[in-house]
Amino acid sequence: MKVKDVMHSDAIWVGPETPVAQIEAKLQADDAGAVPVSEFDRLVGVVTRKDLARCGTTGAKRLTARDVMSKPIIYCYPEEEVAAARNIMHKHAVRRLPVVSHQKRIIGSVTIGDIAG
Repeated sequence: MKVKDVMHSDAIWVGPETPVAQIEAKLQADDAGAVPVSEFDRLVGVVTRKDLARCGTTGAKRLTARDVMSKPIIYCYPEEEVAAARNIMHKHAVRRLPVVSHQKRIIGSVTIGDIAG
């Protein structure tokens, strides 16, 4: 089975100028550990709860996604096998993985629950 067969096409993402406080609220509301950062429809980074914890509260009101996002970016392609996506998720200890085109445009996401097995 391919990732495209189980992915969600309504991926949650933020722009690089999104304030950290707004990202924190989005992660909490969606019960997510990370949110992709997209600029002009292209994946440019990911903000994790760990990234937010590292920035602390000092100056956090001025920080944006661009200031705190993680690299390297972890993602998969829609034509990959589900087992390959599962391995990526386990290797990097993530529950949600952006699905991107070969031009790195976000086209969806897949969660560990979608591909458990």
